[in-house]
Amino acid sequence: MSMRGGFKRLGLNLAPFRPRLLDDLKGYHRGRFLTDLGAGLTVGIVALPLAMAFAIASGVKPEAGLFTAIIAGFLISALGGSSVQIGGPAGAFIVIVYGIVEHYGVANLLISTVLAGMLLFAMGLFKLGVLVRYIPVSIVIGFTNGIAVLIALSQFKDLLGLNPAHMPADFVGQIRTLTAHAHQFNPFAFGLGVLSLVSLWAWPRLFSPGSLPLPKALVGARSFRMAARMPAPMVVLLGLTTLTALLDLPVATIGSKFGGIPQALPHFAWPHFSWEGVRNLFIPTITIALLGAIESLLCARVADNLTELPRHEPNQELMAQGVANMVAPFFGGIPATGTIARTVTNVRAGATSPVAGMVHALALLLIVLVAAPLAVHVPLPVLAGILLFVAWNMGEWREFGKLAHFNYTYRTILVGTFLLTVVFDLTVAVEVGLVLACVFFIYRMSTLFRIEPLSVADPQVAVFRLFGVLFFGAVGKVEDLADQLPAGTRVVVLEAHRLISVDTSGLEALLQLRRALARKDVQLVLCEVNEQPLGLIRRTHHQDTLGEANVLKDLPTALLRARQLLQQ
Repeated sequence: MSMRGGFKRLGLNLAPFRPRLLDDLKGYHRGRFLTDLGAGLTVGIVALPLAMAFAIASGVKPEAGLFTAIIAGFLISALGGSSVQIGGPAGAFIVIVYGIVEHYGVANLLISTVLAGMLLFAMGLFKLGVLVRYIPVSIVIGFTNGIAVLIALSQFKDLLGLNPAHMPADFVGQIRTLTAHAHQFNPFAFGLGVLSLVSLWAWPRLFSPGSLPLPKALVGARSFRMAARMPAPMVVLLGLTTLTALLDLPVATIGSKFGGIPQALPHFAWPHFSWEGVRNLFIPTITIALLGAIESLLCARVADNLTELPRHEPNQELMAQGVANMVAPFFGGIPATGTIARTVTNVRAGATSPVAGMVHALALLLIVLVAAPLAVHVPLPVLAGILLFVAWNMGEWREFGKLAHFNYTYRTILVGTFLLTVVFDLTVAVEVGLVLACVFFIYRMSTLFRIEPLSVADPQVAVFRLFGVLFFGAVGKVEDLADQLPAGTRVVVLEAHRLISVDTSGLEALLQLRRALARKDVQLVLCEVNEQPLGLIRRTHHQDTLGEANVLKDLPTALLRARQLLQQ
């Protein structure tokens, strides 16, 4: 019997492993391939500076980012559940990876990434992809903006040209280190970083229609159109690297700090492994897996809204992310997930299938094999400027301005998650955010449960109508009912037509109410009980406790039963 068949016999319906590539290749033709080829090359050019910048900011060598973009990027496209999603190292992981490297070392980062990949694959296999959608948007916005702040803060070292011996991972420690080394300020590095930021902002606007009063002949020229298609990060990287080399500016470069990038294929390496180390990696593993799942599925949803292609399959996407994160670390890679900026670039370049993402990975590989020696000249302040621009675009800053329009619950969760992400870490922020969301949800649901009295002719009969969901957060309203009855009441009728659902705590509250009423010689009658509460009563064999004759189909019958009880 197969493993899948064994799980099915246990009642577990596993997700099928079927990459979107298999469906998209049906009817695939030369025209679509050329479109995907162009899109893949465009994304590859965009990904080159970002992959290096993300790796350096994460505390690892630049080639780790490139190898991740190549290997994980290829696997995510080839095996994923989205037609256009691009995978690779992501800005959201910078803070997490840097913290893990700081506390556990690079070897344990690789092990934690592999374990997170296994967890991601299991999440997809057991169809847990849909659960990621249940994370409140206030938590997602809070930690996303918090990560953006931390990414920006981590780049001020290179932007200002500072050279501390050690850069802490925490917010307060980074502020202290930057302040302590402010005397090392390098105006050349700062100028390059600011020029990088300004250029990234200005480049796409130079070519937008009507932005500048340019002659029609120039706008229609082929060279102008080709320049307009050049991705801004690549233009900035090439232009400012050339400027730095020509002027021999005294700034840190990839060559001066890392010695360059190897001009070779990544080789397989088994990281040092110990069970004692694995036990310490539980929290980092959960953090990588959770953040990877959230980012990849959010990115896929963004892509779905930008295209008319079939919507992504979340479980397949998680399994592909899992495979990519299990494989990439053995070749020096770091955690990978879906990347919104590169995915949007892929969509806008006209991608029609995962082939574009696979081309993007192969294009990066070709660049590494051909042009790796040139990377030694790339200035770190330029990469810092690129990452500051990424951080700005990553954050949803307008949401802070809209907080006044939302309720107290939304504001508390968003601001709380944001501050906890910045001051403590993402894991604490998400945990506290989810706890707060659950507490507020329980409170809100408890307020929706109501008990309303209905007027009847007989003063010895009290009728109440139940609304909403009777669960553990609302049982107090039922438990207090026995003490709120009018004097002389001998029968209580609960009309439950609008009672949607009852959990075991709610059922226990009804039983406690019956016992409290019995001590006062008052009978309890239920009527119009919906299928779910009635099913729970029967499954727990409490129909005898309540009395079969006292659980009736409608209110008139219940009132008739009440008169019979009064005559006994």
